[in-house]
Amino acid sequence: MKLALTASHWRYYLQLMRLEKPIGTYLLLWPTWWALWFASEGAPQLHFLLVFTLGVVLMRAAGCVINDYADRHWDGAVERTQHRPLASGVVSTTEALQLFTLLLLLSASLLVFLNWQTVLLSLVAVLLAAAYPFMKRYTQLPQVVLGAAFSWGMPMAFMAIQLHLPPVLWLLYFANLLWTVAYDTYYALVDLPDDVKVGIKSTAILFGRYVLPIIALLQFSSLLLLLAAGYLAQLHWLYYLSLIAALGCFVYQHRLAKKSRQGAFAAFLHNHYVGMLIFAGIALSYLVQG
Repeated sequence: MKLALTASHWRYYLQLMRLEKPIGTYLLLWPTWWALWFASEGAPQLHFLLVFTLGVVLMRAAGCVINDYADRHWDGAVERTQHRPLASGVVSTTEALQLFTLLLLLSASLLVFLNWQTVLLSLVAVLLAAAYPFMKRYTQLPQVVLGAAFSWGMPMAFMAIQLHLPPVLWLLYFANLLWTVAYDTYYALVDLPDDVKVGIKSTAILFGRYVLPIIALLQFSSLLLLLAAGYLAQLHWLYYLSLIAALGCFVYQHRLAKKSRQGAFAAFLHNHYVGMLIFAGIALSYLVQG
């Protein structure tokens, strides 16, 4: 079976890629832009900005497709996901795999604009993106794998621009990894009863009654690493102001999540503003210093 090209099928393919729900793209894009601005000292070349932005959009879409493929036998039993295209049967598994392959090929086409060292690093990105959906069967820490995947654009950005991976990169990388584990644990709280029922593993289940304190610890640790990265890069005080604003966002999210499962989902969505605030702090810092 080939990909159907009718308007109705493309509507389902867009749903499969979550293009109507851009929050995942934002959460992947902001850290990638952090890295681009750090690596270029506030002045990324236009072609790097375009390549990495398009790469984020395509790889996030590919990740959503392979995630739904991996979860196709479980999504039907979960209230929030039972109407997804694969779970409901309006898109076949063959079509999903073909769409995933097409998205990977489009992403790979962007690599011709980057050096060979960055191309090698991109192989790790593909492995992480493909592995994450299946980790929910084998480990209580799938969110850590997601964090590694969502952070891998950062070493790629540094390698593309600087041709090496300096210490400040790894501070940014692990800061983003911890932040991702925190916000995706909020996300996992929404489906926790259904996940327990069908046997899907998550940090929300692992952390149990300590889930909110552990999320707070992860968020605070992320901010400490970002603080160290800013100090190492000698950024302007505006950057540190953005970290204080992010801390305020985390406090607000914690209060939301204490209310209900829907509050936890609202807390997850709110992380878009965290990424945006930190990016604004980075960009303004370099702008003022430049």
